[in-house]
Amino acid sequence: MKVSKVYLFFIGLLFFISCSKKDEVPGNVQVQSFVWKGLNAYYLWQGEISDLSDRRFTSDQQLYSYLSGFEDPNTLFESLLYQRNVVDKWSWIVDDYIALEQAFQGTTLTTGMEFGLVRYKTQTANVFGYVRYVVPGTDAETQGVTRGMIFNQVNGVQLTDQNYRSLLFSDANSYTIGLADYNNGDPIANSTTITLTKSSYTENPVYIAKTLDVNGQKIGYLMYNSFTANFDAQLNQAFAQFKADNVTNLIIDLRYNGGGSVRTATRLGSMVTGQFNGEVFAKQLWNNKYMSIVNPESLIDRFPDVIDNNVSINSLNLTSVYFITTNNSASASELVINSLLPYIDVKTVGTTTHGKYVGSITLYDSPTFYSKKDINPNHNWAMQPIVLEIVNKDNQNQKNGIDPNVEIRENYGDLGILGDVNEPLLKRTIEYITTGSRGGVTVLPFTSEVIDNSKSGSPTYNNMYVTIKRD
Repeated sequence: MKVSKVYLFFIGLLFFISCSKKDEVPGNVQVQSFVWKGLNAYYLWQGEISDLSDRRFTSDQQLYSYLSGFEDPNTLFESLLYQRNVVDKWSWIVDDYIALEQAFQGTTLTTGMEFGLVRYKTQTANVFGYVRYVVPGTDAETQGVTRGMIFNQVNGVQLTDQNYRSLLFSDANSYTIGLADYNNGDPIANSTTITLTKSSYTENPVYIAKTLDVNGQKIGYLMYNSFTANFDAQLNQAFAQFKADNVTNLIIDLRYNGGGSVRTATRLGSMVTGQFNGEVFAKQLWNNKYMSIVNPESLIDRFPDVIDNNVSINSLNLTSVYFITTNNSASASELVINSLLPYIDVKTVGTTTHGKYVGSITLYDSPTFYSKKDINPNHNWAMQPIVLEIVNKDNQNQKNGIDPNVEIRENYGDLGILGDVNEPLLKRTIEYITTGSRGGVTVLPFTSEVIDNSKSGSPTYNNMYVTIKRD
C-alpha cells in the first residue's frame, strides 16, 4: 500500500507538532511525544479519544506540559487507547523495535515447545499445559518433547492461574517442566522432568505440507502456523507440490495460527484460487482523516499473481477449500477465510475463530512514523497500534469470530499426530470432504477452559499488520 506525497504534505500541515525537530522536544518527554503524535496521526479510534484530538493542544509547550505528567510511556499509551480490552484488545508498545522486527520475521527466543494452558477439571485454580507441537531443530525436539505431553509443574512448582506467567514467560533462559498423566482433566504428576533451554530461532510457518491419498482422492493438507512474510517462497513451494500432485481438495489447518502479514494473506488466497487475479481480496478502513485524503485504491488489497522477485504464484484454481480452526485462529487467518467467502465455497471444521478484524502498523519515532529514516537515535521505542478495520469484497467481516460448519474440539488426553489421517480434527475434515456429512457436535469427555498459550508471549500474538510504502 502506498501513501501519496500529497498526504505526507497534508500531515505536515495538519499536525503542527510533528514538524518539531527531535532536539527541540524536551529530553524527558521524547518518547511520550512520539507516542502522542503517532497515535494522533494513525490510531483507528483517534476521533473517539479527546486527548488525541487535533484541537486538544494549542502549542508545543502545552502538549509537553501534558506529557510530562506521564513518566512511563506505557502509562501514556494505555491511557490513549479506546475502551481497552473491550474494543481495542490488541494495540501494544515496545521499548525495543529491533526485537519486534525479528519477531515479525519469525525469530524469537524459544524452547521450541508450543503449548496450551488449561484449567483443571475440579481444582479450577490449578493449571496444566499440553504440548501442541514442537518446532523442528529446537531444544524441545532434542530433549524428546512430543505433541500430547501433559505437564503440571515448572521448576517443581504446581502451575496455577496466578503463577503460570512468571514460571513460563519469564526472562529466564531455561526452565524444567514436570510431566503428568492426564487423569481425565485432573493431571497427576508422574515424576518425569525435562529441562528446556531457550535459543534464538526463526520458525518456518509451513509446518506440514503433504498430499493425502484417500480412496483415490488427492487431498492437500497444509498446516500453516503464522503469516510470516519472509517465508512466502516456502509457502508457494508447498503449493507447487500440491499442483504437481493434482490435488482436487485442500485442507488448510489454521488451528494455532494467530495471523500476521496481510500481504501474505492475499498471496495465500491466490494460491488457493488463481482465477480472481486483480479482483478485490479485502478493503482497509482507516480513521476518518486518513480516509478523507488518501487514494481509495491504495486501501484495496487485490488478489496477486506473483510474490517477491516477480515469482509466479502457484495457483490451484480451486472452487472450494476447507479450513481447520479454533479460537486461536485469528486476524490474518480469519481474513483469508472471510475474503474467500464471496468467491468460492469455504467450509470450516473445528471451533469458532478468535474474532480479530483489525490490523496494525509499526510506528517509529521518525518524521513519517512508518519509516526508520531519520529515526530518533535516543531510544528504541516503537508502537504497534490498531490503525485499520478490514472487510471483504462485500464489506463484511465477522467481529465475533467465524463459526464452524462442523464443530469438533481437541481432546487434551488424545490429541493425535498432526498430519496423520486419524488425527481427530483432520479425520473429521476428510469425512466432511468425502461424505458431505456435517454430523452433530462431537462430545468429548472433558473440555475445560483454555486460558493461555505459548504464542501469547510473542509481540506478534494475534496480530495482523500492513506495511506502508512511500512513493
